[in-house]
Amino acid sequence: MSTARSFGRRGPAPSGAPADPSTLPLVEIESLDQDGRGVAHLDGKTLFVDGALPGERVRISSYMRKPTYEFAETVAIERRSPERIEPRCPHFGTCGGCAMQHVQPRAQVAAKQRVLEDNLMHISKLRAGMMLSPIHGPSWHYRYRARLSVRLVVKKGGVLVGFHEKRSSFIADMRECHVLAPVVADLLVPLRTLVASLSIADRMPQIEVAVTDPRARAVGAAPLPHCALVFRNLAPLTPEDEALMRSFADTHRVQVFLQPKGPETAFPLHPSEPALLEYRLPEFGVGLQFSPTEFTQVNHAINEVLVRRAIGLLDPKPGERIADFFCGLGNFSLPIASLGADVVGVEGAKSLVARATSNAARNGLAARTRFEAGDLFKADADTLARLGRFDKWLVDPPRDGALALIKAIGEPTASGVVVPPPTRIIYVSCNPATLARDAGLLVHTKGYVLRAAGVVNMFPHTGHVESVAWFEHDPTTPLPAALPDPQPPE
Repeated sequence: MSTARSFGRRGPAPSGAPADPSTLPLVEIESLDQDGRGVAHLDGKTLFVDGALPGERVRISSYMRKPTYEFAETVAIERRSPERIEPRCPHFGTCGGCAMQHVQPRAQVAAKQRVLEDNLMHISKLRAGMMLSPIHGPSWHYRYRARLSVRLVVKKGGVLVGFHEKRSSFIADMRECHVLAPVVADLLVPLRTLVASLSIADRMPQIEVAVTDPRARAVGAAPLPHCALVFRNLAPLTPEDEALMRSFADTHRVQVFLQPKGPETAFPLHPSEPALLEYRLPEFGVGLQFSPTEFTQVNHAINEVLVRRAIGLLDPKPGERIADFFCGLGNFSLPIASLGADVVGVEGAKSLVARATSNAARNGLAARTRFEAGDLFKADADTLARLGRFDKWLVDPPRDGALALIKAIGEPTASGVVVPPPTRIIYVSCNPATLARDAGLLVHTKGYVLRAAGVVNMFPHTGHVESVAWFEHDPTTPLPAALPDPQPPE
C-alpha cells in the first residue's frame, strides 16, 4: 500500500484522516470527472476523489458531504494505475494551478476525450460521426498569460505571488512553476521582492501577465519586451514606488502597467508608450497584436494548431460569406479572410472589435473583413436578418455557450423573414457541457448533423476541456479524405 505522498501530495494526509489509513473507506475508481477527480460510488453516493485515477483502489477521507455525493481526498493507494507518474512540480498537491500532474500526459488527453464523449451522450444523446484525434502538444511552460494572486503574509515571511492553494483562498508559497512560460516563472521570486518593497504591499492583490510570441518583432526588427505585467493597485503609488517599478521593468525587460479599477483603467507606467504584444499564425501569414488586458488563448502553440484544424474543417472558399461569432481580436477571422472568404466578425467587447479591425488593416485584410459589437447572448432572428445570409459560421463562445444564437437559426423575424441557415457550423468550445447542450439543439431541432468532434488540450495538467465540433446542415456532405491533424512539437 502506498500513501498519498507517493503520488505527489507534497504534505501530510488530510487533517481529518485517522493515523491508520486501513480504517478509512476503500473505493474503486471508475473514471475521471471534468475537473480531473476520480469518480467512485459507495453506499448509494457518488464520490469525487482528488488525486485518484481510474482503475485504482484507494482509501479516502471526505472533506465535503452532501445527501447524494461527497468530495474526498486520496489518503492511501492500495492498487495503483499504470498511468500514475511522479509530479514534476514540488508545489503540486498544495497549489491549485494544476490538478493532473500525477497522470501521464497522454492519459490526461484520453480522459478529456472521454469527458467530451460523455457530455455529448448524457446531455444531448449524441455521438459524433467521427471522433477527431486530440490536439495536444508541449506539457510544460505553455502558459503565455496568467492571473497571479498577491498577498502580504507576514507570518510566512513577506509577500506571496502565485496561484491559490487547492480548495482555499490562501495563496500557495510558490517559488517555481512548470506550466508558466519560463520568462514568467523566472519572475515569481523577483516579484515577491518587488511588491514587498512597495509602500502599498498590502494593497496590490493581483498581477496579470501576458507574454509576447518570441517570433514577433517590433518596428525595425527589434525584439519586443518579453512580457507585460499589469499590477492591480488598490491605492496610489508613491514616487519611490514608481521608481522601483521602473527599475524592475528595465532590469527584467518587461512592460509594467497599473490597473487602479477595472481592466479598462489599465495604463502603462513604464515604458510610457509600450509596444503592443503579438502572436503569430504563420501558416496563414498573419500576426495579431493585443494589449495585456485583452483576451487571447493562454497556449500559443496549441492555439496555432486549433486555428489550423478549425479552418481546415470550415474549408472557406473565395467568395463565400462567413460569420465569426465571438470573434475576439480576429483569431479565426483573419485566417479565414486570408483564404479569400469575406468575414463578418461579431464580438461583445467594443475594445476587441477595435483591435480586430486594426489587426485586419495591419495584415492587409481590411477589404475582406468587417467587425462589429453585439451582445450575442441576446441574439434573435432579427439579429441574424440584420447581419444577412452566411454560407458558414465559426462560433467560439465563452463558457456559457451560444444558446441564443443557436435558437435563432431558422426562426422568423418580427416581419416574418427567415434567413437561410448556414450549411456548416464549426463550434470551438471551452466547456463540453454547454457544447453538448447546444449540439442537442442543433441536431434535434435545427436539422444539423454532428459530423465530427474532438478535444484540444489547451491546458495540460488541468481538468479544463477545450474542443471543436463540426455541424453540417446537409447530411450527404462527405467527410474530408484527410482531416487536418498536425501537432506542435513536444
